Amino acid sequence: MKYRNLGKSENKVSAICLGTMTFGQQNTEAEGHEQLDFAISKGINFIDTAEMYSVPGRPETQGSTERIIGTWLKKSNKRNDVILASKVTGPSVAMKHISDYLGFSSQRLKEAIEGSLSRLQTDYIDLYQLHWPERKTNFFGQLGYTNHDTLWQDNFEEAIETLNIFVQQGKIRHWGLSNENPWGVMRTCAIADKNNLPRPLTIQNPYNLLNRTFEVGLSEISLRENIGLLAYSPMGFGLLSGKFHKGMDTPQDRINQFKNLARYNGKRSYEATTQYIKIAEDAGISPAKLALAFVNQRSFITSTIIGATNMDQLKENISSIDITLSLDIIEAIDKVHNDNSNPAP
Repeated sequence: MKYRNLGKSENKVSAICLGTMTFGQQNTEAEGHEQLDFAISKGINFIDTAEMYSVPGRPETQGSTERIIGTWLKKSNKRNDVILASKVTGPSVAMKHISDYLGFSSQRLKEAIEGSLSRLQTDYIDLYQLHWPERKTNFFGQLGYTNHDTLWQDNFEEAIETLNIFVQQGKIRHWGLSNENPWGVMRTCAIADKNNLPRPLTIQNPYNLLNRTFEVGLSEISLRENIGLLAYSPMGFGLLSGKFHKGMDTPQDRINQFKNLARYNGKRSYEATTQYIKIAEDAGISPAKLALAFVNQRSFITSTIIGATNMDQLKENISSIDITLSLDIIEAIDKVHNDNSNPAP
């Protein structure tokens, strides 16, 4: 395994992070524990979750992922061996079952952190992230910014001050952003600097062969400000594995099971993936390893968040850390990207 600094902190995290949003929905508690045990045995020390998980968010399963991680932490006694990340839910009509006042007010943040700490059976969270912005802006596939949100009241200062209180109380060590855009990142940095408070350490956004929008604006911020990307959906909901093209998918696969999560279902994504599969085959590696190795070796990546529903997937995904793509392969990938850019923004 390879390790990198978590932003400007001295914490070293594995270049591959275990994503857990399937725990409690597509994976049972026993399966979740098995994945955690295996990941740790392979050198992974970074685990990511959220209060709204498992996915898709439902009242019946909300908090199930954190609870499964919590029982594993208690059973394994490995809390001090891992860097644990979680997230507080942003405003969403679909997530009203979590709280009546979703967002990042001091009151809501205090409610959320106590809930996560309880479910995780721990006294602290290493990296606490704002899951998505409070304001209406371009995230979760929405491109452009044409309809200005005049109702939102800038709440960054209250949120940052509250997060700093959590740091002082020992409830969190660091904080980060997720699904954020360039303005939001720089705005939080400016407010943190003005108040002499810690900046966001990381940003967790989608990044994969079908969605490289992070490279426009955010990648420069990431490198210049040392706010590392935690890349989620590096496999494009499994499309980049090639199993859907080869007829090896099952009704339990995420794209088939959750039709409402349609980000990677488009024709352009399917066509681009066909070409990426050909590049992988010519290189003598699996499409999954190509997709993950590409993300792993981007200069602005701190850690690639992988997710798996079975152990074979998990083993293959983790082994991608041993692959370095040649310049010829990167050039072939870039040609496909230039001809069919970001089909799944």
